[in-house]
Amino acid sequence: MLVRRRDDDAPMRAGYTVTKKIGNAVIRNRLKRRMRALVRQVLPANGVAHADHILIGRSEGLTRGFDKLAADLVKALARCAG
Repeated sequence: MLVRRRDDDAPMRAGYTVTKKIGNAVIRNRLKRRMRALVRQVLPANGVAHADHILIGRSEGLTRGFDKLAADLVKALARCAG
């Protein structure tokens, strides 16, 4: 995860990247859908205000439980905010 603070007063934004090393387009899109769902659930309460959040997809994101992914994202956001 990467977080870049902005100077403007725009709301938080999220971006996603998944390389071709992960798999074909179907697999990459599945991982991006999971990441979007995570962001909708976690980012409003735990995100860095006035910042861009970039999530980098890894192959473990396809098989790891959704609750564990959410906990990992909360932990990563806490490190980025501090």
